[in-house]
Amino acid sequence: MKTILIAEDTDSNYLLAAVVMRKRYNLLHALNGEEAVNMFRTHHPDAILMDISMPVMDGWEATRIIREEDKNIPIIILTANAFDSDRLRSLESGCTDYIAKPVTPTDLLEAFERAFK
Repeated sequence: MKTILIAEDTDSNYLLAAVVMRKRYNLLHALNGEEAVNMFRTHHPDAILMDISMPVMDGWEATRIIREEDKNIPIIILTANAFDSDRLRSLESGCTDYIAKPVTPTDLLEAFERAFK
């Protein structure tokens, strides 16, 4: 079973993703971008679901750091920022895919299916 690191500082958002994904994937939970980078280095997950707005370090910076160390790991940005400029900034930071909140369970699972192809 693949392992997904979910970087999300809001408990309810993490729980929603966990309910949808826990039957298909092993899950790790980081509460901010810095913790996500550290957990990536320690646990070497198969993919990352990254929120943008988090304390300590935002998702864009965490994505850039992780991408410097691993060019291939799928990083899917999940954000309430649905503006085109946010999508472009996410892609420029190195994310593999971008999903705007609110997200449906189908959207979330399909994003990881695409990432693992």
